[in-house]
Amino acid sequence: MIDFQGIINNIHNNLIKEEVKGVVASYIPELYKQSTNSFGIYLQCINGETYAAGDAYTPFSIQSISKVLALSKAIAFEDNRIWERVDVEPSGNPFNHLSLLELENGIPRNPLINSGALVIADMLVTHLKNPKQDFLNYVRTIANDQTINYNTDVAASEKRTGYGNFAAANLLKSFNNLNNNVEDVLDFYFHQCAIDMSCAQLAKAFYLFANGGKCVNNVQHIPVSQAKRINAIMLTCGFYDEAGEFAFRVGLPGKSGVGGGIVALLPNNFIISTWAPGLNAKGNSLLGMQALEQFTTETKISIF
Repeated sequence: MIDFQGIINNIHNNLIKEEVKGVVASYIPELYKQSTNSFGIYLQCINGETYAAGDAYTPFSIQSISKVLALSKAIAFEDNRIWERVDVEPSGNPFNHLSLLELENGIPRNPLINSGALVIADMLVTHLKNPKQDFLNYVRTIANDQTINYNTDVAASEKRTGYGNFAAANLLKSFNNLNNNVEDVLDFYFHQCAIDMSCAQLAKAFYLFANGGKCVNNVQHIPVSQAKRINAIMLTCGFYDEAGEFAFRVGLPGKSGVGGGIVALLPNNFIISTWAPGLNAKGNSLLGMQALEQFTTETKISIF
């Protein structure tokens, strides 16, 4: 029997003492207000057992982690047609680079880089009657938590400083890979990224990816085959140009966000989420990466 609580307690207690905790993202001014001393870990097992350490119940801006949730909602509408507008290959570049988008005729490398996520956002703006509210309701439903909400200050901060995303959206539009107004897609996208969730809420929201497409309430939201595909994309693309490093060190499908969150999972077993706002040079949580590597090392549990 593995002592999960003891393991995550030890990981948390050891890493919180580290002098080097990374650098908080500053290009979104609201995120820069976070403290590098914040650190939470939450483990949600498929059998219902849960374990928490540190700031596991403190909400934070999930940022790019939301791209996986948006992808799952878009797949419910588009199914395999989705892959006609966005590819499934690792980019090998940071999340906000545009060079490949122009070289490859407006088809983003994958749905987890910014340009790909904007195409997914465009699909949701097309299919959802009230995109922002309907998407929020979806996230609340799969997490079984009606308290989840947008952080409107973060969304406004992203809109004021999101010149790269404006450029990406307009470039996509020029290649006819954005069907709606650029402003409408970006407004939805900035809000999508500005959802506030805790480690506990994130782990519950990602339950469906570890459970064959069924959420914590055992409702089937996506087919088993699409849950498998999303997990594969997380493994190969979930950490941008550090995806190989995460697979090498941690060995789980996962997704990071510049708000300092990381969520990872082992299908049919568990979901584990961390939050530590200090980022490494690649834009991923420094303590979060270390915590997850130590977790799979200590438990000897990964997909490999």
